[in-house]
Amino acid sequence: MTSPGTDEPGEQKRQSYWRYLPLLVILAGLAFGYAMGWHQFLSLSYLSESSEALLAMVESYPIIAPLLFFVVYVLATAFSFPAASVLTIFAGFLFGWLQGGLLVAFAATLGATMLFLAARSAFGDALRQRVRGPAARLADGFEENAFGYLLVLRLAPVFPFFVINIAPALFKVPLRTYVTATFIGILPGTFAYAWLGQGVGSVLDAARAAGEEPSVASLVTPEITLAFVFLAVVALIPTMVRTVRGKLARR
Repeated sequence: MTSPGTDEPGEQKRQSYWRYLPLLVILAGLAFGYAMGWHQFLSLSYLSESSEALLAMVESYPIIAPLLFFVVYVLATAFSFPAASVLTIFAGFLFGWLQGGLLVAFAATLGATMLFLAARSAFGDALRQRVRGPAARLADGFEENAFGYLLVLRLAPVFPFFVINIAPALFKVPLRTYVTATFIGILPGTFAYAWLGQGVGSVLDAARAAGEEPSVASLVTPEITLAFVFLAVVALIPTMVRTVRGKLARR
């Protein structure tokens, strides 16, 4: 029984508004970051211009520098700054491929999980209930094999990182599945880009000498891209086998 003076529908409506707060904070943070020009620091051009100062800071502060980088990567991922590849190259350049790769793997997973939870809080159930037709069948398949589908999306860098962070929130993907698939799925790409970063110094020097703008595209070889695609195909095989078996069993 509702007590006198209690506006239960109004209270539920106010509570429904609160679920958008985490996502609004992220959008506000992204807009604020761009307004402040912070995105300019997340580029290979900045790395090229500030490489000596950054390396000196890492050498002077061997504990604080990795922690600071970890926090920056988490925030950049959570607030959806499109700089995952560049920051991973930064990590390899500053800390070496192993330490840099580990820093990125944990930071990216944490930041992606924060964004996933914010998106799920705001939209997950509402949008999922409205999905119909072929999209609904796709959603059902994603939910039945969430780990396999998400692992493939992480392994093959076809879609932007922030898109894959948000998309599973629209389906009923368990948090544990999301975290595990994300962490495992980003490892190959993370260490590949960290390895590129470890040797990026000569590339930056050559770009400066030629008066050119350094870019990620100039570092990534076709062989690396094909390797990512191959890993994604291999990861997709178990999911395809389960799907085929399920269809045969229903006949």
